[in-house]
Amino acid sequence: MKFGTKTLLLSSVVIALLGGCGGSDNAPTESTTPAQPPVVVKPVQQSNNAWFKAGIQRIETADLQSYITARGGAKNIILFVGDGMGASTVTAARILEGQRRGETGEENMLSFDNFPVAGLSKTYNTNAQTPDSAGTMTAMMTGVKSKAGVLSVSQLVARANCASAQGHEVMTAIELAEDLGMSTGIVSTARITHATPAAAYAHTPERNWENDSKLPQEAIDNGCKDIASQFLSFNYGDGIDVAMGGGRREFMPNTLTDVEGKNGKRTDGRDLRDEWKTANPIGSYVETQAEFDAIDTATATKLFGLFNYSHMQYEADRANDVAGEPSLTEMTKKAIEVLSKNEKGFVLMVESGRIDHAHHAGNAYNALSDTIEMAKAVAMADEMTLDEDTLIIVTADHSHVFTIAGYPKRGNPILGKVQGTDSSGAPKTTDDLAADDLPYTTLGYTNGRGFMDLGSETDADAGYNQPVFAGRTDLSAVDTTSAGFHQEVTVPRSSETHAGEDVAIYAKGPGSQLLSGENEQHLIFHVMERMANLTSQ
Repeated sequence: MKFGTKTLLLSSVVIALLGGCGGSDNAPTESTTPAQPPVVVKPVQQSNNAWFKAGIQRIETADLQSYITARGGAKNIILFVGDGMGASTVTAARILEGQRRGETGEENMLSFDNFPVAGLSKTYNTNAQTPDSAGTMTAMMTGVKSKAGVLSVSQLVARANCASAQGHEVMTAIELAEDLGMSTGIVSTARITHATPAAAYAHTPERNWENDSKLPQEAIDNGCKDIASQFLSFNYGDGIDVAMGGGRREFMPNTLTDVEGKNGKRTDGRDLRDEWKTANPIGSYVETQAEFDAIDTATATKLFGLFNYSHMQYEADRANDVAGEPSLTEMTKKAIEVLSKNEKGFVLMVESGRIDHAHHAGNAYNALSDTIEMAKAVAMADEMTLDEDTLIIVTADHSHVFTIAGYPKRGNPILGKVQGTDSSGAPKTTDDLAADDLPYTTLGYTNGRGFMDLGSETDADAGYNQPVFAGRTDLSAVDTTSAGFHQEVTVPRSSETHAGEDVAIYAKGPGSQLLSGENEQHLIFHVMERMANLTSQ
């Protein structure tokens, strides 16, 4: 039936096109004027278009990349972790970096955006859909997924239960590298005992056990050690060669005051800084920018730096530090200079830890500024190493509920209020207004501390509650691009939360193509292990 209908319809179309049925007495006579061909408007050739040429260049550059994939193809491994650096953070930071140079920003590329390989990482913990940094970094450092809140132990442990962790420790890439005689390094803008850096060397069922005062009696009775003391007792190879970050308080007794005038947190009387210096007589321990600058990397073999009482400063605030702090780029450069003297190669983990902290505070300015600084550190590492023998991986442990919204015109300040385009597509010079007739920012958070109570009222006609748009702050006269501005949110919380979507992986060097596509997060370890041959004896 359908076939016949289609045939009938097709016949009708043919008849209509021919002007009638052939042989009909009513058929029109043949025209003596030849039919004119229709005018065909050809598209403009795009070969000279800048976007078109940029696409060709991108393909040609990628086509030149050829990396060794055999086991042991990488002499060096550098893993960069932007803590909380989700896709929206990368996008906004990319735009902000370009705009700070006076460009529109959208076309800008962060250093790692230019890496030839990109993939995705699934970040869930074994017991959590939206993860934490301890479980995610455990996956990247050990090759096994585990629970939220635990460090380099398997999912079989009960969080914060020392006895349950006995025998469930899992080896890290740093430990394996040291066993092979490679050099190792850990760099972070967070406390060295914080979750991400700690996962490289500590094994504990509770990420918050950073110093002995945090250990519960059960942990003490069952022999668990705090994270700072585990750093000191690290006994693989000749020990971690370079460690730099914040967190002096975790290494100091509460009877001593540091250079910032603050007392330590330890209650066992130990000064782990002095213990490190005793164990490493030819090593260099530093706490200030001046001491850091004085390090001669040509001769240094061991370097330990604790540059802040707690976390290091946000990059935008570094100049205000009491004793001065090196930037993430400076620490990365010095770490590579020290580590690269080992002919067997090195494994280095670099974390931009405060991206995460700024997001938790609902402050996009510092989150993006620290992301830009990490991109500079990646560029430095890339410049200092060879593609042929160094695998560089840039990724995040998890994302945040950070959004880029509205319909801002191209080049609109990414930290600013939304200004869109008019009906003709021309850019507007006035702020777009929300349904409450107030301007709003491009960047925002789904939850966090920037919530304003909207309230509600009953619509008698509709029979249900309507929101009252009276709670938001009028941002008309507010400079939302300032460092101290905290974006608005939807759901009130004391702290903004992580998000559960995939994060990106950017990679170059031997074996980098193994990270393309969709990946379980713990695959990152397995690629590092394969390319550096970490399990070979």
